[in-house]
Amino acid sequence: MKRPTPARGTAKRDEDGSDPSPLRADASALVNRLKKNARHIERWARRGGIEAYRLYDRDIPEFPYAIDRYGDSLHVQLFDGKRPLSRAGIDGHLAALAAALGLQPERVILKHRRRQRGSAQYERLERDGPSFVVSEYGLRFEVNLHRYLDTGLFLDHRETRRLVRDEASGRTVLNLFAYTGSFSVYAGAGGARRVVTVDMSRTYQDWTWRNLELNTLDDPARQKMVCGDVLGFIADARRRGERYDLIVLDPPSFSNSKRMDTTFDIQRDQVSLLSGVLALLEPGGSLYFSTNRQGFRLDTALGERWPFDDISARTLTEDFRRRPAHRCWRVRA
Repeated sequence: MKRPTPARGTAKRDEDGSDPSPLRADASALVNRLKKNARHIERWARRGGIEAYRLYDRDIPEFPYAIDRYGDSLHVQLFDGKRPLSRAGIDGHLAALAAALGLQPERVILKHRRRQRGSAQYERLERDGPSFVVSEYGLRFEVNLHRYLDTGLFLDHRETRRLVRDEASGRTVLNLFAYTGSFSVYAGAGGARRVVTVDMSRTYQDWTWRNLELNTLDDPARQKMVCGDVLGFIADARRRGERYDLIVLDPPSFSNSKRMDTTFDIQRDQVSLLSGVLALLEPGGSLYFSTNRQGFRLDTALGERWPFDDISARTLTEDFRRRPAHRCWRVRA
């Protein structure tokens, strides 16, 4: 029996309800843009010895991906869109990306980046895969593209890390919300006298130590690890009268971790957080504060008390100029 023709003005849809339109299924536009970006970015990355970098970030609305290259692997994040892609369309895109860059298909890892609040990006996924090492400005870092939503290295803060390394010589450094300790590695490589790394996760503290070992910076006399609530650490450090020459503060936008007494929201809680952190800063010291919270507005009360210098433009690199991922301020005590 002949199947009925869809009524004029309606679109046939896949079984999963997604849009199978030719533009969404055909990967040629995506591949062409990726290749164009890669020709420029890969030359820049080679000059800096950078093995992990962004190639594409939702440049074309019909292809809502962020695509990062890590050595011989591709980390592909699919963002929620108004019209979801079909499973067949996504599979076609991934195969085309692998072919375009000469990668084995199993080296292309897909993750679905849904709108989220809290600690979901740090929760272990129901998958496993090997960790491996990538280089950045002469330093080495362990990454894993399978186990968590994030990979272990925030690529957008590459230049911020280098600013910290350039300023760290002979200084005491405090790295708060440290994740896998990339700022601690850079501070150690810059000749910091002592680095204190604070994060709530034992998993990430162990990961930090492996990163320090990779760079022969695992000296317990110079590197101190603190596993615990960052807000509690700040309060305790103030009571103890601790002071640091250089502080790195890159907090989550929001957290509702069970290990915290309350929820945390960077827009709502910025005054109390930054006031507490700045109380730990030595005269003449520097705080690097950053956030990836979209629409974040620095409270005017903070700007009236301390000289917040917006250095966001200085912390952008070639692979993030098309879509900046964070804002960053430097505060001198």
